[in-house]
Amino acid sequence: MPAPHGATCVFFETALWERRYLARAVRPFGVRPRFVNTPLTDDTVAAARGASMLSTFIYSRVTPPLIKRLRGVRLIATRSTGFDHIDLPACQRAAITVANVPAYGENTVAEHTFALILALSRNVHKAYVRTAKGDFSLEGLQGFDLKGKTIGVVGAGRIGMHVIKMAKGFGMEVLTYDSRKDPFLSEVLGFRYATLPELLRASDIVTLHLPYTDQTHHLMNRDVFRLMKRGALLINTARGGLVDTNDLVWALDKGLIGGAGLDVLEGEELVKEERQLLEQDFSKERLVTALKNHILLHRENVVITPHIAFDSREALQRILDTTVSNLAGFLSGTPANVVTQSRRSRPA
Repeated sequence: MPAPHGATCVFFETALWERRYLARAVRPFGVRPRFVNTPLTDDTVAAARGASMLSTFIYSRVTPPLIKRLRGVRLIATRSTGFDHIDLPACQRAAITVANVPAYGENTVAEHTFALILALSRNVHKAYVRTAKGDFSLEGLQGFDLKGKTIGVVGAGRIGMHVIKMAKGFGMEVLTYDSRKDPFLSEVLGFRYATLPELLRASDIVTLHLPYTDQTHHLMNRDVFRLMKRGALLINTARGGLVDTNDLVWALDKGLIGGAGLDVLEGEELVKEERQLLEQDFSKERLVTALKNHILLHRENVVITPHIAFDSREALQRILDTTVSNLAGFLSGTPANVVTQSRRSRPA
């Protein structure tokens, strides 16, 4: 059964402005909100006591042991499109419905994708650092035009399609790799579908717009980097786990690729909170990944932003509005944007 009207929802990973907005937005639906500014973890799970609904973001790792402690919770509404941070089978076994925000920032992420591309193609990041020090020399800052270059879009979903439209506006040739093909859109937008090896060999820029799954884990690895056009750029605004960090450093060292623009990193939570490296036990592999990320941070041909591709005022507003709708739908017995739903948690 859905949660009763007047249920409590605990919102994790919330900023002050989000708390103010959500407190007003859920009031008409009788939802009693509680707010936690940090992720849902073993240390903060006590805040969920007595709640029937939770709302999390991507840094809440909802694992099977944690799910066992969520007594009485019937809905987890993640404020993200991706849901790889939530163990869906464990939620299903625990009769917890999971809902997401399937569309909120297609243009937002696509715009950030081109911000990274332009930072690399025109050396914006290097020029800024240099001029901030009072050095106005042009040495080493020559860039290249996007017009006439080929961009390979790996993943042609909502975000990928926005990237394709923007690329055509720059006068670029577009190759696309996706398991599902839409010949009509291909003709209208003027792009061509290709196999992944074909795309890699022909593209001056390769940009990733795939979900993170077991099948896409380390899609970009040493063998794949060998296929890329020498000197090409890699852009990742999707998920860090799509790229093998160790192999990316290797490809950059070998000069196989000319640079990388990364809004996401494998194991980025360790980079964001270095104290975790001292306070928790991590595998050698994860520690090596964290070290490699630090190596990337200091490379001139790598631009890294802290997972902000989604982070525009308009996109965040859409996230909150959809989350409130997800809560209201669940309360009324008509859940929306459901990722997984247990039979026991379905409305009668």
